[in-house]
Amino acid sequence: MSTTEKERDTHVYMAKLSEQAERYDEMVECMKEVAKLDVELSVDERNLLSVGYKNVIGARRASWRIMSSIEQKEEAKGNLNNVKLIKSYRQKVEDELANICQDILTVIDKHLVPSSASGEATAASATASSELASTHPIRLGLALNFSVFYYEIMNSPERACHLAKQAFDEAIAELDTLSEESYKDSTLIMQLLRDNLTLWTSDLPEDGPTADDNDDQNPPPPPAAA
Repeated sequence: MSTTEKERDTHVYMAKLSEQAERYDEMVECMKEVAKLDVELSVDERNLLSVGYKNVIGARRASWRIMSSIEQKEEAKGNLNNVKLIKSYRQKVEDELANICQDILTVIDKHLVPSSASGEATAASATASSELASTHPIRLGLALNFSVFYYEIMNSPERACHLAKQAFDEAIAELDTLSEESYKDSTLIMQLLRDNLTLWTSDLPEDGPTADDNDDQNPPPPPAAA
């Protein structure tokens, strides 16, 4: 076994250990070291990298939501000094989120894409710039997250409903092209989009988008396994 292979195995093992210990920042650092070896990542390694970044971002998103909620309460009480402190702290979290997102883009562009030899690996690395099918779980998940962003962060239920309904309708129209492999994930996210629409339409005028527009278009049962 070469020195590079030994180094790679060590970093992967430490990433898995960090995941078990729920130390996701260290998990990310371990997988970045693997990426810097400029080797094509295995499916397992790509998943480790993805899980690590998802969790470091998720933790900071949760922090942002908590601080935003506290900020609103302090504003309602008229505690302007506290509001100023919270805004400063929230900005720190926002900066961390921006840096993390830029970090993964740099890893992808500088190491993962140039080192990807197989079609699968290239597709996985270039997902952000790919045109995915309307039924693809990644595209649906992005629409779900973006619509939640509109609703919770931007306080724009109309835009949230428009985006969620558009994603749901486009996926419904192409449902017969959905592969068995991604059926479960895609239909689950579609249901979440529909549930959100049902919840959010209460904030809209009566002529706003509604989840009931598609009541007669429920997803069919999954295809039989071969």
